Amino acid sequence: MSLKPITKQLVTNPSWSEKRTIRKFHQLYYDSRTGGKPWRHTFWLGTRILKCPLDLWIYQEMIHELRPDVIIETGTAYGASAHYMSTLCDLVGNGRIITIDIEAQPDRPTHPRLTYILGSSSDEKIAASVKSQIAGAKTVLLILDSDHSRDHVLAELKTWADVVTPGSYCIVEDSNVNGHPADPNFGPGPMEAIDDFLARDKRFEIDAAREKFFMTFNPRGYLKRVR
Repeated sequence: MSLKPITKQLVTNPSWSEKRTIRKFHQLYYDSRTGGKPWRHTFWLGTRILKCPLDLWIYQEMIHELRPDVIIETGTAYGASAHYMSTLCDLVGNGRIITIDIEAQPDRPTHPRLTYILGSSSDEKIAASVKSQIAGAKTVLLILDSDHSRDHVLAELKTWADVVTPGSYCIVEDSNVNGHPADPNFGPGPMEAIDDFLARDKRFEIDAAREKFFMTFNPRGYLKRVR
């Protein structure tokens, strides 16, 4: 029996009690004062990585499936997620990472597959430069993880969505904020940007199967380019 239909059924049809359990655990994990906000104390090879480990596992599965030639990440922070993906590209024998941030951080990890770019992800000159560097790439994966305000995420989607190749993904991170279910006072953020974007751009669809572990920082944020 194939596991794929079972996985999709579990993801898309959780019961009311399951949804309540997921929501409560999510809120506990994200904002537990007793636990010191566990996601702020997660590390990849010694470097702080501000992500949910369940999402990182999904990234591993996607990189194995897609074998991307290029992964573009906006929002570098400490560089751990870019380093993590670089090591995964080593394991599958393909790919490189381009990560963009407005702030430089000391002692970011280095890797032959990893390129850091200093600047704004919504800067058209930077976007044009990156696009020229990846011309000819057969498979491009995009991860948006910088300023999480709705307007900035929409600007990033407008700037970068075209680089995503059919069958690959744009991952909009931290769509859990503004009460979805974390940080209810955040204000309009990635989730609201996703809704606006999908209403206008029919090339992308939400891939709920990527939320199969139930707990994700990116609810509705795994956007597959289908056209």
